[in-house]
Amino acid sequence: MAHGRHGQNGAGIGRFFRVSHWMKSVLAPDIVPEGSPPQSHGLLAKAVRIPTTRGLSLFAWFVPALATGPRPTVVLLHGWCGNASNLLPAAKALHQAGFTVLLMEARNHGRSDHDDHSSLPRFADDLDSAIDWLRALPQVDNTRIVALGHSVGAAAALLSASRRNDVAAVVSIAAFAHPEQLMRRWFAARRVPYWPLAWSINRALERIIGARFDDIAPVNTVVKARCPVLLVHGRQDFVVPLADAHQIWRQGRQLNVALIECDGSHEGFDDVNGIIHSILQFVQSATCKV
Repeated sequence: MAHGRHGQNGAGIGRFFRVSHWMKSVLAPDIVPEGSPPQSHGLLAKAVRIPTTRGLSLFAWFVPALATGPRPTVVLLHGWCGNASNLLPAAKALHQAGFTVLLMEARNHGRSDHDDHSSLPRFADDLDSAIDWLRALPQVDNTRIVALGHSVGAAAALLSASRRNDVAAVVSIAAFAHPEQLMRRWFAARRVPYWPLAWSINRALERIIGARFDDIAPVNTVVKARCPVLLVHGRQDFVVPLADAHQIWRQGRQLNVALIECDGSHEGFDDVNGIIHSILQFVQSATCKV
């Protein structure tokens, strides 16, 4: 019987590690090409490395404003499996309007260092590292730093703004409302029953990332952000439905949170120039010194 118990225990441990390995693979983004450099959009950028948590570093493109002296600054953060080039059109418009811009790459993305997994909290930690790095620069007005993110990068911007008081504004593009809902859709698409299997996996994922989904959900962090927030979402977004944006907006509509709906998908909008113009107006208003 002792031998049998050892066998059963060994099989159980084996299953645990296989499931654990699978869950970490869910949190491992696919590495994608680095994309176009800022120079392709007429931006004279400097490649920089930014220290982040766990002794690792992030890659970023730093583009100082043309005007001298401390300037309002926008840090741009891509989504899952993205890189700095994804937000170049917005960066170009912001720079032309007089902003300093930083196009950063989260861990496990682009040219940043690799870690054992990626997650919303780690995106937010990396964004915090980038903001702290910017605040030390003489070219940056550290009272006027804006965070602009896409998808999980948008959720990270809201999480970061919910726990610090030096973010002047947040632009959230295509953010999901709650990780639990996002994962439920992911499991449903693969016909994995929510109860008890998917629910149990979600709880295990919380342990891996070191945070409860409720605590990091944009629908909850938006009400803790102490700055203006602009939500931008495509009507034809089938990755994160428009209803998610409405859910976030309803929570924060009494707290200086605005929503722009537009035609487009999760990865792009039909009227890119129009949306960039609206974002630029919002950022200029949020960083204007009276």
